[in-house]
Amino acid sequence: MANRLAGSTSPYLRQHADNPIDWQPWSQAAFAEARRREVPVLLSVGYAACHWCHVMAHESFEDPEVAAYVNEHFVAIKVDREERPDVDAVYMEATQAMTGQGGWPMTCFLTADGDPFHCGTYYPARPYGGMPSFTQLLGAVVRAWTSDGERVRDAARSITRRLSSVSRSLPAAGVDHDTLAGAVVALTRDFDEEHGGFGGAPKFPPSAVLEFLLRHHERTGDSDALAMTEITAEAMARGGVFDQLAGGFARYSVDATWTVPHFEKMLYDNVQLLRVYAHLARLTGSGSAARVTDMTAAFLLRDLRTSDGGFASALDADAAGEEGSTYVWSPDELAEVLGPDDAAWAAALLGVGPVGTFSGDRSTLRMPADPDDAGRWQAVRKALLAARARRPQPERDDKVVVAWNALGITALVEASAALGRSEWLAAARRAASLLLRVHVVDGRLRRTSRDGVVGDAPAVLEDHAALAEALLALHQATGEARWLAEARTLLETTLAHFAETDDDGAPTGRFWDTADDAEALVTRPREVTDGATPCGSSLLAGALLTASVLVEPEASGRYRELAEAAVASVGGLLARHARFAGWWLAVADTAAHGPLQVAVVSDDGTEGRAGRERLAETARRHAPGGSVVVAGEPDAEGVPLLAGRPLVAGAPAAYVCRGFVCDRPRTATDDLAAALAR
Repeated sequence: MANRLAGSTSPYLRQHADNPIDWQPWSQAAFAEARRREVPVLLSVGYAACHWCHVMAHESFEDPEVAAYVNEHFVAIKVDREERPDVDAVYMEATQAMTGQGGWPMTCFLTADGDPFHCGTYYPARPYGGMPSFTQLLGAVVRAWTSDGERVRDAARSITRRLSSVSRSLPAAGVDHDTLAGAVVALTRDFDEEHGGFGGAPKFPPSAVLEFLLRHHERTGDSDALAMTEITAEAMARGGVFDQLAGGFARYSVDATWTVPHFEKMLYDNVQLLRVYAHLARLTGSGSAARVTDMTAAFLLRDLRTSDGGFASALDADAAGEEGSTYVWSPDELAEVLGPDDAAWAAALLGVGPVGTFSGDRSTLRMPADPDDAGRWQAVRKALLAARARRPQPERDDKVVVAWNALGITALVEASAALGRSEWLAAARRAASLLLRVHVVDGRLRRTSRDGVVGDAPAVLEDHAALAEALLALHQATGEARWLAEARTLLETTLAHFAETDDDGAPTGRFWDTADDAEALVTRPREVTDGATPCGSSLLAGALLTASVLVEPEASGRYRELAEAAVASVGGLLARHARFAGWWLAVADTAAHGPLQVAVVSDDGTEGRAGRERLAETARRHAPGGSVVVAGEPDAEGVPLLAGRPLVAGAPAAYVCRGFVCDRPRTATDDLAAALAR
């Protein structure tokens, strides 16, 4: 039987298309085959940039003897966790329940009904550190299945029942000013004052938490919130987790000092950090934050942008089978490229010494202090980049994922406003057009595409919610009604298919991660904590809150009530586990601020447009994070925020509102900036 992955739109599945294992994609046909042959299913879940996924593939999946055993005794299914986050979520929950931990590669054994009976992660080719080898595990599973198959199937059904019975709802609790202030205090207790970030190694960029802290500082003036953000942002930007030569952040740091990263570069990390650094630069005027914003945006547009205007998912951690080989340097390698004088200067600047921070004499590049000669640094940087380009380069996972592209659209829009870069807004518009043109099929959203060909996997909640927020951001940046109309259509589809309802059919404020008409898995996933990306529910709460001040009053109240109910549904989480509720907290803080709204109006003459743009730019630079700013002609069709906002004595005017209370209109930029600073 042939491996069936070659035609997949997933680069991860295509990586395994030549394995001797007879892999199949996730499908009902695969489970039907397992039922017909009366064998268990081997489910392997990973993603294209995953280092240990590659290791297990080389050690086991490419081994003909292992493959022959798997093909005889199992139906083997490969899943890209980024393409099918619903499948990943269900079996990751099972893996964590069985082992107390999770990760990728994820290795699960299932019945033909999809019930899991044994789950784990990476298994080595030979026994190591108390772990059995992969072949030992396979043999044990086959013996249990053949000698006591009914008991195994009963146990698997029992596991599924227990997972299904676990409540995915947290105790509802009110979220007020004390809750938000308490979250800052809780974060302070976990904060690493020396190195930034929260907790110890490994350290992941806490993007959503930093966004909350910035919004909280802007609303309340809390100095601790700003200090934690500035220290963390500076530490990450100066560490090896940030690519000092080409820009862009690695997935995480294996140490507490941000020195040695796990080298994969993920789209979702970089777009969230782009947003944080842009907001920090806007708020504080930090030159360092502006530099990182510019370099991160350049990385996205240069290295991750696809030919059709979307953004690829990731760059691999490995190059030519060696992790980090593209990025690390020894003193001799610096000297070979730069010559002795510049090499010594660069080594001191970038933390490269005879004892490497990575392995042997090779180090990641850090920048503990700014260069004393900016011109010399640019020449050194250019030479090192040229030399690095001649090394083996990491592979790119070039599938386009709706949720992560949508997060990128929002980040580019907001960074464009913060730093005045129109080309970033143009890139955001092009990416949004791609998502609407390619990923919407028969009125429903699909999650991934590659080379302009949409995949079969339906979009999940995070895709719908992130795209709605992105379209709302474009509406604000451009004043164009079409983006708001698309966002509203998407929100209504989302509420119709993902909202939990009570016995009377009324929405509860809780949401499922999969649609009501999606493929039924053994359990229906619902994540309520924020992790590497915000969960779908917190993203939707944010989109509903933003939409509530952009639509007409008849729809506004409904969206606002749902957003507040969603936040209240996780109130207990916000109070006790702030590190895992960063985006929920950001949404709650924005709600406490109104959110603040600025409507800027003028006539459409040349002078009027110029005045309108000056006021709009002032609003976007000075309004706190989460605010809504729209500019256009009074009563512009399809733009409710501009309704009933006349000019003032024929001049452009800005209307500032907080909740349901509006200030007098402002016609001067300094007057508007002062009003926004209150």
